[in-house]
Amino acid sequence: MTVGRGADSGDAHDEGEDLRWLDPDEKEAWTGVVSLAMLLPGKLESPLRREHGITLFEYLVLSHMSEAPQQRLRMGDLAYLAGGSPSRLSNVMKRFEQRAWVERSPDPDNGRYILAALTEEGFSVVRRAAPTHLRAVRSMVLDQLSVADQKALTRIAEKLRIRPVDFR
Repeated sequence: MTVGRGADSGDAHDEGEDLRWLDPDEKEAWTGVVSLAMLLPGKLESPLRREHGITLFEYLVLSHMSEAPQQRLRMGDLAYLAGGSPSRLSNVMKRFEQRAWVERSPDPDNGRYILAALTEEGFSVVRRAAPTHLRAVRSMVLDQLSVADQKALTRIAEKLRIRPVDFR
């Protein structure tokens, strides 16, 4: 919460708690993080929806599968990599199965897990959508940043432990 120092916040926290309010620089940093998290995904999603009829989450699911060994991933790993809940992924996968973009099956190494495999049709979808996504990523993010800025973002994500683990 970033309530100003002058606000009566006695009920907002436990009595005796030493609450450190955000200073102006911290507030700017926090506002930047929230803006990135809340606004950037929608901007990246717009061209995918317009040109390919898929959401950013759907693109990320297909993309991660296309880069995985044998184009297969466990559902839990895929949900984590794409940044969605298992139930959200399950709903997307049902639609993908209906479109013949993916197939799901028990993991032969451990039947407690479900594997999602990208079909040729699904690979074709992600292959057509990838240039659209890449153009958006470059124009909205990477081309706006210096190499030092890009490396800083990488370091920040690592410090905050929000980078997906490499499952490959």
